[in-house]
Amino acid sequence: MPAAVTTTVTELPESRVRLDAQISPQELDQRIEQTARALGREMKMPGFRKGKVPTQVVIQRMGREAVLDEAIRQSLGRWYVEALGESGVSPVGDPDLTLGDLPAAGEPLTLTIELGVRPLATLGAYKGVEAPKREPAAGEDQIDAELEQLRERMAKLETVEQAAASGDFVVMDYVGTLDGEPFDGGTGNDQVIELGSGRLIPGFEDQLTGASAGDERTIEVDFPGDYGAEHLAGKPAQFAVSVKEVRRKLVPELDDQVASDAAGFDTLAELREDVAARIREADEQRVESEFRESVLDAVAEQATVEIPDALIDARAKELLDRMLHQLEHQGINRELYLQISGKSEEDLLADGRGDAQQSLVREAILAAVVETEDIQPSDGDILDALQSSAARENLTPEKLRSRLEKAGRLDDLIEDLAARAAVELLTEHATAVPAPPASPEPAEADAGNAEPA
Repeated sequence: MPAAVTTTVTELPESRVRLDAQISPQELDQRIEQTARALGREMKMPGFRKGKVPTQVVIQRMGREAVLDEAIRQSLGRWYVEALGESGVSPVGDPDLTLGDLPAAGEPLTLTIELGVRPLATLGAYKGVEAPKREPAAGEDQIDAELEQLRERMAKLETVEQAAASGDFVVMDYVGTLDGEPFDGGTGNDQVIELGSGRLIPGFEDQLTGASAGDERTIEVDFPGDYGAEHLAGKPAQFAVSVKEVRRKLVPELDDQVASDAAGFDTLAELREDVAARIREADEQRVESEFRESVLDAVAEQATVEIPDALIDARAKELLDRMLHQLEHQGINRELYLQISGKSEEDLLADGRGDAQQSLVREAILAAVVETEDIQPSDGDILDALQSSAARENLTPEKLRSRLEKAGRLDDLIEDLAARAAVELLTEHATAVPAPPASPEPAEADAGNAEPA
């Protein structure tokens, strides 16, 4: 059986290649058959039960070219992946893909793909480089911050018979009106708000300062012009508020009792030692990660890697798209992120060029080390890497490996394992030197109070 996709690679200037791919007639016939079968399940024709129209009848009715066109649409992504796998190139950025004419029966389909590829590195000295490595630390300010968070978690809200002040919590009922008429969403019962949090309409919390349980107050506010509900934006409103309760947050003193209640230690000193040990342990992992990156950058300084600007731009777009995709899973879409950041997409791409260039250089260096050292992950390495994923999918590592291989995704795992092994090799042979003292962190600007939704 001939290969479904055969590919010829032509190198182009500026780290680009052209892939001339052919999809075999046998592969096309198989995809046409599958597509016609799927279409037949949805087609209604006299003389046939629904979903039972034979594939040949579907092809005759719709025409071979129409079925082939649909088959190509459904299979193009798979063929692209197979063409990359067969060519062995590592793509950077979006491809430019050109389809040939629809072929006659028995003829192959041609694809032309132009794309950026990972640049090549010419290695200099890569074993025994010097790289900075700092000592893991647990600063007193870090320990204090951790203990303060512990105190906050142990805080309790207690009802007080006093006037509400900033930081207190008010339990209230309210009814909002516009021009004397209640509006949708303007009524609430047993609502708890923290005075001074800035989560409500500007001015609302200020007018509750000094209120006590049993008080009735009329709050007058103006909805912001950019308020989310259009029927309220920019309009003045009144809220009739009934204060039912004032609660105050009581934070325990940091003492031996807190150490005992929170973590079972006899003394506060023992708790501090435990917190310091955990901070230092976490920092040790960061130190090792930082050192590996420093080693890789030191190797890069001894190497030659030429990266065209277009390739850096393509990688910057990849990194931005990846970040925005991750944010979408957190409910932050592209438009919202641009609004929050206060930057245009072009600004973000420009800001990301440095990281994009660094990532391309590092990848090129690691690929060169893998080739020079002939690093090849063993079958055992591959199966070990698949253990956790296989367990989640209730498969054996061997079956998961077979599935990845059929899907054309095993090469990505092998490349990743080889790159990790290259990093470990470079780190093992590197010499750590003391890191220069860290420059003081600039003070963070006051972000101000966020407006409520």
